[in-house]
Amino acid sequence: TDQRKARRKMGRKVTLATCCVNQWALDFAGNLQRILESLKFAKEKGAKYRLGPELELCGYGCGDHFLETDLYLHCWQALVELLQAPQARDIICDMGMPVMHKNAYYNCRIVFYNQKILLIRPKMHLATTGNYREGRWFTPWTKQRETDEFVLPQMVADVTGQKSVPFGDIVLATLDTVIGFETCQELFSPNSPHIDMSMDGVEIITNCSGSHHQLRKLHVRVDLIRSATSKCGGAYLYSNLRGCDGERVYYDGCCMIAVNGEFLAQGKQFSLEEVEVVTATVDLEDIRSYRGRLINYQGNAPPSYPRVYLNESLSHPESNITLTTTPERSIHYHMPEEEISLGPACWMWDYLRRSKMAGFFLPLSGGIDSSSTASLVGSMCDLVWEAYQNGSDSVARDLREILQLADNEPLPESSKHICRY
Repeated sequence: TDQRKARRKMGRKVTLATCCVNQWALDFAGNLQRILESLKFAKEKGAKYRLGPELELCGYGCGDHFLETDLYLHCWQALVELLQAPQARDIICDMGMPVMHKNAYYNCRIVFYNQKILLIRPKMHLATTGNYREGRWFTPWTKQRETDEFVLPQMVADVTGQKSVPFGDIVLATLDTVIGFETCQELFSPNSPHIDMSMDGVEIITNCSGSHHQLRKLHVRVDLIRSATSKCGGAYLYSNLRGCDGERVYYDGCCMIAVNGEFLAQGKQFSLEEVEVVTATVDLEDIRSYRGRLINYQGNAPPSYPRVYLNESLSHPESNITLTTTPERSIHYHMPEEEISLGPACWMWDYLRRSKMAGFFLPLSGGIDSSSTASLVGSMCDLVWEAYQNGSDSVARDLREILQLADNEPLPESSKHICRY
């Protein structure tokens, strides 16, 4: 009887949230509001942990503004507001922002809980190929399983009551599990951190990403996440940016949650919604049972990671009874033709509404370039109409502003009317 009572006190089911937010470079106030909205949605769904995308506080596409110290000042100012917000109470928040440490710029994740910063985890493998130029602005953290003490800015210390926090390659241990961190490119690297972290007992791996749309790229992400959780076991949370944040690329969202090689949740790849939160309830015992069957799982374990200990649980003692584990599901893939139609259309909508233009000017020569562009504008109007029909207040507000309609004036009655407006 005592053993049964002890087991009941040890919750084993945890609800985790990962999100996509449509951020805008240097829009600190707007970015902050979208983060707060995602926290609100995550808490409403019962999550105790919220994962956000890479560099979500300032936006990924800041370019050479990453070399300006004002950007880092404004990030800390926005973080102070976030720390004190009621939406950030009683939930572990994992958020991306740049940090200057010892006069070097790092692409970081800041993890905090109830006005206390738990750790700062800098990116270790930078994205430097194709459209990515992170090596121009950031320094990679190369000290594996090592940490420094980061002295907090005074404005932050006044709120948290902390003078310094751990900075480096570190994991977070709660009373019921251990959480590890990867950032975007690190999932694609041949020596991904999730391997050693899993061997060291980390059960939940989280990845905040700023990954742009590329034809069939979702297949690569899914294969990598499935491989990571199949060979190592564990839960994997993937978060990504969404939309055009000021560059010529489109971040295609599609946040996901996988456990032991199977997917439990998937967000939309192409959407006009500014905030999307995806949750799943995971049974930690499924992870432990899966790993226990792996041969010599702990026999060749690497050196342990430094741990920050949080005297809180992700689970609740009654979760074993009250929560239902999220079932497995298949991944939805768009056809290549759909990707070609939807990706540029989403980008065009963001560009249109954020540039405050009244529309597009398109000379129709009848050739493949102009006719294809006209088709993309039509696809954009279809997406706008669908979002409006589904009750999106933000899309309705932006559409009204673009069309210069007063609040009492009716909106167009179809996507074709939007296109001809």
